[in-house]
Amino acid sequence: MEYEIAAAEKSTVKVTMKFTPDEWTAAIDKAYLRTRHKYAVNGFRKGKVPKHILETFYGKGIFYEDALNFLLEEHYEKTVEAEKEKIDAVGHPSFEIGEGADLEAGNIVLVATVPVKPELTITSYKGIKITKYEYTVTDADVDAEIANVLDSFSKSVEVTDRPARLTDTVNIDFVGKINGEAFEGGTAKGHDLTLGSHSFIPGFEEGVVGMSLGETRDIEVTFPENYQSETLSGKPAVFTVTVNKITGKEVPPFDGEIAKKLGADSPEAYRQKVRERLERNAAVRSRNDTENSILAAISKNAQADLPDALVDQEEEASMQRLEYSLMQQGYRIDDFLRMVGSTREEYKKSFETEARAAALNQLIIEKLIADEKIEATEEEIEAKIAEQAKSVGKEAETYKKTMDPRQRVYIESDIKLTKLFDFLMANNEMVTEEQA
Repeated sequence: MEYEIAAAEKSTVKVTMKFTPDEWTAAIDKAYLRTRHKYAVNGFRKGKVPKHILETFYGKGIFYEDALNFLLEEHYEKTVEAEKEKIDAVGHPSFEIGEGADLEAGNIVLVATVPVKPELTITSYKGIKITKYEYTVTDADVDAEIANVLDSFSKSVEVTDRPARLTDTVNIDFVGKINGEAFEGGTAKGHDLTLGSHSFIPGFEEGVVGMSLGETRDIEVTFPENYQSETLSGKPAVFTVTVNKITGKEVPPFDGEIAKKLGADSPEAYRQKVRERLERNAAVRSRNDTENSILAAISKNAQADLPDALVDQEEEASMQRLEYSLMQQGYRIDDFLRMVGSTREEYKKSFETEARAAALNQLIIEKLIADEKIEATEEEIEAKIAEQAKSVGKEAETYKKTMDPRQRVYIESDIKLTKLFDFLMANNEMVTEEQA
């Protein structure tokens, strides 16, 4: 077999493989031996029919497709491995029969079009003015977090001595009218509604707030222009509402008893734990948004002819994240696609813009790590492993024995990535923008 490699359009290379008639004959013989059990001819046991009989009975090309696949299996990967300095593949190749091929005569030409890592040019990645994000934690943030936790300890109580307020659940009767006429779907009795849930059209729940037990009130609202029913969209309506029952929440005081249930010695100790957790989260968010800001700034000065295969990989990754998110919420991707009226391939294409940005960013990261010769030392890797071992209560040596080999590769990559962004923050003009 002889081969040639030539650059092609859109960051691909074409590998043209030419096979001799003897190689083609051997491939056909191999195809016959592996597939003869599929065919039957009267007078012969299945799997025992001679090759020339099968070719006569089914046609000479009966083994061609399998023979071509055998040639590719045997030679393509070896060729790419031998030429890995020239072929940095980033996706699966496509194959076709090349010009001048004649399967009948045994002149076989196979062409593999291989997507490869594109050339990346970056005009500037130092001295750029870049936004650095800082998220701060306030006392109000801590109070809100504690209020959410206390809410989980609350119990429902029937309210009789005050009007309804946000977060209460009210049992109501209502009749909706447009121009004085009741409309379909606008009447209900004994309906439970949590105020502030936004499950009714805008203005309705706000109108119920402040109503007392047994009170009847007319609430004027306007249906949204994009309302699901065309006969109601954009129209003003009046709902006559009567409150039958008000159920509120009785939230326990934030005292020592609650603090102990939450694993703290005192309310002050728990408040400190909450603050520290929120500050850790804020630090991670600050770092992530700043890193994204750096990549966005550098990508404006970067250019690469991205192969379709690379973009497709990022689109598929986005689809998988969506599928996982839906699964967490108890939905199936097929049901979601049916609901939005799209196919999987059509919806995947909606991620194209962000997929192109993600692919370009990954190329930028890889190039800058290589150009700046950023490495993860053995000591740094071992320290990170020891840190992870400690977080799960294990000795480092014991933990290492249970590690997947890919975990060590991830740790090494993470160290390099952290060093890269530290380098970029030190070599660019970072302008702090505080965020609430």
